[in-house]
Amino acid sequence: MNTTNMHMPSNRVRDIERYFLTELHGLYPDEELRMFVYLLFEAFLGWDKTHFLLHRDDTINQSDLLRFHWAAEDLKHFRPIQHIIGHTDFCGLTIHVSPDVLIPRPETEEIVKQTINRLNQQNTSPHSVLDLCTGSGCIAIALKHAFSHAKVTAVDLSPQALALARDNAAANHTDISFVEMDILEPQQLSTLSPSFDLIISNPPYVLDSERTTMHRNVLDYDPAQALFVPDDNPLLFYRIICEFATSHLSPSGTLVLEINESFGTPILDMCHSLGLSPHLHIDFRNKPRCITASRINNNLSQHLS
Repeated sequence: MNTTNMHMPSNRVRDIERYFLTELHGLYPDEELRMFVYLLFEAFLGWDKTHFLLHRDDTINQSDLLRFHWAAEDLKHFRPIQHIIGHTDFCGLTIHVSPDVLIPRPETEEIVKQTINRLNQQNTSPHSVLDLCTGSGCIAIALKHAFSHAKVTAVDLSPQALALARDNAAANHTDISFVEMDILEPQQLSTLSPSFDLIISNPPYVLDSERTTMHRNVLDYDPAQALFVPDDNPLLFYRIICEFATSHLSPSGTLVLEINESFGTPILDMCHSLGLSPHLHIDFRNKPRCITASRINNNLSQHLS
């Protein structure tokens, strides 16, 4: 008890919140800190935001108080809140995360939601879906959840990532075929199904030289192999994926790629050179973030944004 009280003024809820706002001031915006507190109370005690606001004068026990103390220490070292609580929300689903996978980003969620919405608006349900570089499995799981009759295949190089992705699929009651594979090896890719209605990927696209500009909560905690590509070959994954799509995308199928905002034009040019019909889409931050492409005129790729 004495050790804990050296760090927090009391075990009263409002004092815990005040401690986070004071100790972490300047490291995070205050609104983000309040969100962290809500998430921690939900993860540690099962309290939703309403319960938290109605019980600010309550006290918690010393063992739980110690958990809040160590969470604050982790946040001082920029450990992602998703790692501290062990999960994140993606398209309304709970996705568990670890240092073995990328934490799903809002930009990725936006792309997946737009893809699902457009297919629903067109009353089109893909029969076969391929998610390349699946990581936590969040994209594949969201798509399987939206299109329950689709056969969804998810590929990743990392056995640790695939183990977590399988757990996430099971926890979300989705039946997905996970395959350990290096997509940079074309002979391995060729063993997949000959045709997919939807091929989607959020591949590594951050340049090695961009490491110095990245926030520590990404650089220190996300797996490097899921982030970085060589400066002299930034389209490494996109070329492989697009070449694969030219022969494995169904005639009316769609390719969906999350991209580095700096390489929209080169990827568009590459798609054109391979005989694909690409379209560039702007994200909610007003940055180029997604390219869709098809082998023929396809309303999804033209009107996703």
